[in-house]
Amino acid sequence: MSTITIALPDDRLQKLRETAAQFNVSPEDLVRVSIEELLTRPDEAFERAAEYVLKKNADLYNRLA
Repeated sequence: MSTITIALPDDRLQKLRETAAQFNVSPEDLVRVSIEELLTRPDEAFERAAEYVLKKNADLYNRLA
C-alpha cells in the first residue's frame, strides 16, 4: 500500500475532522472510504447510456419476460 500527502486549508481540515467525528471514524479512514467510493462508482456517462437503453427497450423486455 502506498501513502500520499495532501495539503488542506485549515477550515477544510476542521470540517473533515468534524465530519469524521460524526461518523466515529478517523479523518484518514473517512478520506480513504470517500476515495474508494469515488473510484468504484460507475461512470455517469455509462449510467445514463444504460438507463436510456433500458427505457427505450422496456416494452421489448416486458414482452420477452
